[in-house]
Amino acid sequence: MTDSASAAGAASPGSPTTGSIGAPRAKRRVPFWDNARFACIVLVVLGHAVQRLTYDSDIALGLYLLVYAFHMPAFAIISGYFSKSDSPSRRQMARVVTDILVPYVIFEALWTLTKFLVEGQANPNLTQPSWTLWFLLALGTFRLVLPYLALLRWPLLWTVVISIGAGYLPNIDSTLSLSRTLGLLPFFALGWWLNEHDIVARFDLLRRRWWSVAASVLAFAVAGFIAWFFVDGWREMDLRAWLFYDENYSSIGGTEWWAGGVRLALMAVALVLCAAFFAVLPRGRHFWTHFGQYTMYVYLLHSFVLYPFRENGLLRNAEPTWLWLPIVIVASVLIALGLATKPVRRVFRPLVEPRPAWLFADPTLAGREGRRSDPTGSRRPREEERIRAPRPDPRQNG
Repeated sequence: MTDSASAAGAASPGSPTTGSIGAPRAKRRVPFWDNARFACIVLVVLGHAVQRLTYDSDIALGLYLLVYAFHMPAFAIISGYFSKSDSPSRRQMARVVTDILVPYVIFEALWTLTKFLVEGQANPNLTQPSWTLWFLLALGTFRLVLPYLALLRWPLLWTVVISIGAGYLPNIDSTLSLSRTLGLLPFFALGWWLNEHDIVARFDLLRRRWWSVAASVLAFAVAGFIAWFFVDGWREMDLRAWLFYDENYSSIGGTEWWAGGVRLALMAVALVLCAAFFAVLPRGRHFWTHFGQYTMYVYLLHSFVLYPFRENGLLRNAEPTWLWLPIVIVASVLIALGLATKPVRRVFRPLVEPRPAWLFADPTLAGREGRRSDPTGSRRPREEERIRAPRPDPRQNG
């Protein structure tokens, strides 16, 4: 699909020119959003894969910091863009249970079993998410609070105040991933706001412009250079802990009254890099585009693939970096591609997309509602809504 074909309301090339009133609507997905989803999930895998190299390589640490500066904020923006703020229906509320809470319990149980088998010990605790599972709880909380945020005047401003203020409170921690949830809430709210006000269509933001691509490449080049050149300073201040949004300021060395300003600055950097990231993404359809529909599979399964490599010490003291780092980057892309393939989805669908009818008083609420296998919200925006076939011209009848 070309850039111009992604405009809201444009019919797909195969749309009929005539039809009857009430004819079936044809679904159309905008490739850009699937490209964005898949690119984000590749960065998630890359960030986790490269982590062990960061202890011994400044270049790897610089790449790690660059990725963590924006990749989860970008995921949160996409999630908010595809979420709606009106009162949820019974089926939408059931989707929070089937798409988020049940997979969370299943994979927490799997991680508890894995740790027991590998490490000989486990501490089952559903209030402390294992590794990547925190984002599921964050998504559930985002969806629950969004209708209330939408009632407020200046909702974006309030989410920024909440994010910065939460860092000053020592009792807000990783329990139920509350610290990360509140920390990233402004990005989720921003995504919702962009769709609510139709910003993408009004300003034609899906059209590729050479100057925006050039500026975005420059932004990443500057950010990458800063991440690498000042890496000793970032290591000393433990910048990665700040980028996790997982700790209160005082626990990571931010004891000054202005520590919230550090988070505000990091949020501004994340916003710039997110904008640059979206600007350089391909707009058209590619062989990997459809994998963007299945990011939940990659998100939930990749940590099990990486776990043996992270724990066996293979990537510690891995020299030379110029060889190992490209290997890890390529492997991350291949892992993301592999986990989104149909055979993997077929095997793991009962775990990733469970539909426990027995859990509901109304079993029909657990019914499968199309493909809902990406952790990015609960609806398609205007660009991806169904398109009604045009009404026939009465003059052509009889």
